[in-house]
Amino acid sequence: MGNTEKTSKKDPDVVLIGAGIMSATLGIMLKEFQPDIKIEVFERLDVIAGESSDAWNNAGTGHSALCELNYTPQKADGSVDISKAIKIAEQFEVSKEFWAYLVKNKIVGSPETFISSVPHMSFVWGEKNVSFLKKRHEALTQNNLFKGMEYSEDHQQISEWMPLVMGGRKKSQKVAATKMDIGTDVNFGALSRELFDYLGKLEGVKISLSSEVRDIYQDKKGKWHLELKNLQTKKKRQLCTRFIFVGAGGGSLPLLEKSDIPESKGYGGFPVSGQWLKCTNPEIIKKHEAKVYGKAAVGSPPMSVPHLDTRMINGEKALLFGPYAGFTTKFLKNGSILDLPKSIKISNIRPMLAAGLDNIPLTKYLINQVRQSPEDRLNALKEYFPEAKMEDWELEIAGQRVQVIKKDEKQGGVLEFGTEVVTSSDGSISALLGASPGASTSVSIMFELIERCFNNQFNSEAWQQKIRDMIPTFGKSLNDSAELCEETRTQTSDLLKLQVEEKMH
Repeated sequence: MGNTEKTSKKDPDVVLIGAGIMSATLGIMLKEFQPDIKIEVFERLDVIAGESSDAWNNAGTGHSALCELNYTPQKADGSVDISKAIKIAEQFEVSKEFWAYLVKNKIVGSPETFISSVPHMSFVWGEKNVSFLKKRHEALTQNNLFKGMEYSEDHQQISEWMPLVMGGRKKSQKVAATKMDIGTDVNFGALSRELFDYLGKLEGVKISLSSEVRDIYQDKKGKWHLELKNLQTKKKRQLCTRFIFVGAGGGSLPLLEKSDIPESKGYGGFPVSGQWLKCTNPEIIKKHEAKVYGKAAVGSPPMSVPHLDTRMINGEKALLFGPYAGFTTKFLKNGSILDLPKSIKISNIRPMLAAGLDNIPLTKYLINQVRQSPEDRLNALKEYFPEAKMEDWELEIAGQRVQVIKKDEKQGGVLEFGTEVVTSSDGSISALLGASPGASTSVSIMFELIERCFNNQFNSEAWQQKIRDMIPTFGKSLNDSAELCEETRTQTSDLLKLQVEEKMH
């Protein structure tokens, strides 16, 4: 194999593939639980968090179900199903508790570098959508996690909340909006970089950039062997480990297929690229202070929910609108056009074809999105910002999202829009597939993964104590207790320097 370094006693206990928010969160947790654990991280790019976790690539930041209408679908009988919203809101509070722990223990510096208060709002128009939003508000506000959410159909009131959205709008248009002040914006790229910066200084942690995992296979004793190549020096290397986490965004599926575990069979991936309109006019950016989410157009997929989105990126306020979906066969922004064809195997061809046939409207939608002209994009923006002008916006390419295609007994294959963790039966390898809500619920996802893959240690008194240090409410439901919900939010908001109290009504 030419210049290959042989495996040695220095082999790590754990290998994390992909330097994004998921690997960063898992790495920190494992080091906190067991300080002597040896971890190696491999990232094929020459930067940390350069793909889906990066602020410009991330489709939504601070997903906590306060304003995202796709988490509260309307059922056939007209009622609104809020179960997913409650689950995501609970998980986001767990993430905030963990980030507060990181700040308190000086694992990260100032929270302002990665999290800030931005009100979360939903906005709809038309009789049917207004009726839906009203029902959604009524259903959600009966729950502790959504107490304090305001609702209005009054043009004047909504104009105060979101002046850009209401400026130049016809007074006769029936509109409705909800507003929740405790919303946040999270820069997962910045948070990932801080976590890896901390991890890299710890004993027993090695982070290798420009390092691509070319192959993984398990020996008869259950140990995993990895073949790596440094993309800059072209040096190859082999190593051995007891546990692998594949958190490589769109790159996870091909690696999961290489692992050959039975659990990986039948999974496919459907790549969707995204684009933003990014505001270049500082005066306009200044006037908007909210994440305003609308309703996806009829027949369009849930990941296409339009939003006019205030973000803090590298200390500066930014304003984005989108996402506009696109299609490419790459699984990563820096991937290869052969990613999709190469991922098709005997084991997943049937689910992929079935999902393809079931999702012809989605395919048509994506083709239409790809064919959009700048005028089409501006018209979509004008629905949320009637006075928008072309010269104030530029097109920005977002990250790749690979939606999961899963084997299904009845349909052959279904397209999933969530996040899926695939783990081997012996718990020695785990891979994260899918997209939304992803990063915002990364802490809960990693706890579930640790419980599954490090079960004995997870249930030990020492680890359980550490979990309670990190997440004081672990195993309790904030939604079931108004007191616990308020107390926890006050504590985390204080540590994360977020706004706690609802603004004056």
